[in-house]
Amino acid sequence: MTKMPFVIGVDEAGRGPLAGPVVAAAVVLGNDVPKGLNDSKKLSAKRRAVLDKEIRESCGWAVAVVEPEEIDRINIFMATMEAMTRCVADLAAKTGGECSVLIDGNMTPEGRCTDWHWPARAIVGGDGIEPAISAASIIAKEWRDRIMIEAAQAHPHFGWERNKGYGTAEHMEALRVHGPTALHRYSFAPVAQANLL
Repeated sequence: MTKMPFVIGVDEAGRGPLAGPVVAAAVVLGNDVPKGLNDSKKLSAKRRAVLDKEIRESCGWAVAVVEPEEIDRINIFMATMEAMTRCVADLAAKTGGECSVLIDGNMTPEGRCTDWHWPARAIVGGDGIEPAISAASIIAKEWRDRIMIEAAQAHPHFGWERNKGYGTAEHMEALRVHGPTALHRYSFAPVAQANLL
């Protein structure tokens, strides 16, 4: 009897912020699928935290983090593709079997990242309709939020514990007054402009 290939769901968090990494997560659902999976943006912070713990306890998962320096070097789109490739490679190695990949969005790393070699399908809005992608979206969001909350302690002016690196009015004002940090993405226009002041 041939083994069915694993289905890996993939999503990312942090494409749009001015600071911090982009994080991708890959998830293979276990037999005990947590109830109430959905797009991480549609869940309350409290519910997301509960589901994050349940997913990591009952499913196969992997996370990849691409730091701002690499984002600046290869651009945010390629950094996102690279993060997805790394977390799928990690999870595929752990599961040890054949797998196919479902990715939230309209593009996959296929043909873009040399290390990508799995059959993949992009699904627009997949984080709200495919449970494995929903689970990945929750893990990626929670993982990245924890990174930014920790970073906020070293850089208290920017309010990262609240804005997670997005360009809120508070963040933009702090950028103007204090200038960018090593965690900022210098290839993003607002950071580049603040760096010239």
